[in-house]
Amino acid sequence: MSKTTHWKDIVAEKRARQTAAIPKEWLISPPPNTVLDVTEVPEQCGLLSPKELEITNTADVAVLLAKLASAEWSSLEVTTAYYKRAIIAQQLVNCLTEIFVERALARAAELDVYLKATGKVKGPLHGLPISLKDQFRLKGLETTMGYVSWIGKYAEQDSVLVQILYDAGAVPFVQTNVPQTLMWPETYNKVFGRTLNPHNRSLTSGGSSGGEGALIGLKGSPLGVGSDIGGSIRIPASFNGLYGLKPSYGRVPYAGAVNSCEGQESVLSVFGPLSQTLSGVKVFMQAVAAGQPWLKDPLARRAPWDEDLYKLVPYGGGKRLCFGIIWNDGQVAPHPPITRALEITKVALLAAGHEVIDWDHYRHKEILMNVSKIWTAASDSDYADATAPTGEPILNSMNFSEEEYVAEVNTFLPPQKEVSAYDLWKLHLEKRTFRQEYLEQWNKSVNATGTGRPIDAIISPVSANASAPHGFNRSAAYTAIWNALDYPACTFPVTKVDPKVDVKKPAHQFLGDTDKTHYDFYDPEKWANAPVGLQVVGRHQEEEAVIAFAEIIADALKNQSHAKL
Repeated sequence: MSKTTHWKDIVAEKRARQTAAIPKEWLISPPPNTVLDVTEVPEQCGLLSPKELEITNTADVAVLLAKLASAEWSSLEVTTAYYKRAIIAQQLVNCLTEIFVERALARAAELDVYLKATGKVKGPLHGLPISLKDQFRLKGLETTMGYVSWIGKYAEQDSVLVQILYDAGAVPFVQTNVPQTLMWPETYNKVFGRTLNPHNRSLTSGGSSGGEGALIGLKGSPLGVGSDIGGSIRIPASFNGLYGLKPSYGRVPYAGAVNSCEGQESVLSVFGPLSQTLSGVKVFMQAVAAGQPWLKDPLARRAPWDEDLYKLVPYGGGKRLCFGIIWNDGQVAPHPPITRALEITKVALLAAGHEVIDWDHYRHKEILMNVSKIWTAASDSDYADATAPTGEPILNSMNFSEEEYVAEVNTFLPPQKEVSAYDLWKLHLEKRTFRQEYLEQWNKSVNATGTGRPIDAIISPVSANASAPHGFNRSAAYTAIWNALDYPACTFPVTKVDPKVDVKKPAHQFLGDTDKTHYDFYDPEKWANAPVGLQVVGRHQEEEAVIAFAEIIADALKNQSHAKL
């Protein structure tokens, strides 16, 4: 593509091809835009048969895999059911990019033949449809990542993670929408447009894995893969009522995928799973570890699944844990629904016999300033290079209509004038010092717990708000801190915004101008029905423990909820 063809014409051609890829018999009559909550539409639109509804309403991925392994459900019928629901989701919230129905169904049919002929599954993910963020290369398909200039670039081979998923027996079946540049906590680009939140379409689905969040939020995929450099898995997962894991770097292979700001290797993007249940998160991480990614990606670390860590052997077997809880980060106080979620979680954990103590936001502001400078050290040049071939605009807002654009970059992470290599080295050294200090701070907490150990994990907001109106989700402070420290973190759903309960509180002593703006911004009616989630954070490279902590928290919340009935 070149500037001789206007970028809008290139987009029109791409969108026409996407529309043509949807089977006409799968089209529905979507409700008007005034209908904000569309989560029940897949049940009511009439496209899905009773069995397809049963399949796609089976949230537990382990149950799905068991039915596929026993041939009770074929991969072809499971993939067809999820594909139809994914296409419904596309018509409701605009969450998909690449649609390749025949290819996916052919793969599913092959797996059914293999199971029948051998009596064995292909691998731990046999027959399971999996959605992929629009960063993964799939041979023969485009991966645009929201850039007009990347339209027409077809992959010559699969990304390493895609290879591992195929070897594990999975069925990649759709790719999902992202924001231009990826560096946004919302999802909007000039190629595919904006992705909406299915629980309230006036709100954002989050970003940058917002397509994944919205799709799985509508049960259009049982398991998806997103990426996270500052919250891009956890924010969409939380905003859509899902579980989402951000691993430490190197646990899930990145080789062969596309990305923005390539070559920045101090605070790195990571791939991780999103699912309706923690079983999806767990089986994904087990399958990836079993695929030995360190033999296919030179930056992947040798890390087989650690069952002792999952059983929390270093943490007293998980019998009596101590969680540190962050009520605010010293910069922006959370809105009432977030604080209520923290209180609900604390009560549930105490009732389950665990300890919960307050955790200080140790140097969070300085750490976030450091990582922001690293991310933006040369990002303006990266964005300019990516958009130059077609002259497409670089977005400076997620609030623009399809017609509006600007050529100046002014993101929520404004690019800085390029720094020297020596100045960048100093930032890297500063970050390493922060990481050492935070580790020491964590270890010192042994004096505040009653377990004889330091705190076992940290519970924190994912965001100071539950989703946000389009164009207004401008911070990733509560998530990016854990990217800077490279700590694994897993989101878990807690509740939904209830305007009658989550009323606006009297003004507190503001932490700064941003905190006051955030307080003034809150209107519980705008956030009605929005999911509210939190995250649990563990020590560096302890993904198995974080999954186990999340399971313990989820069980405590479930038991507490049942106790109130």
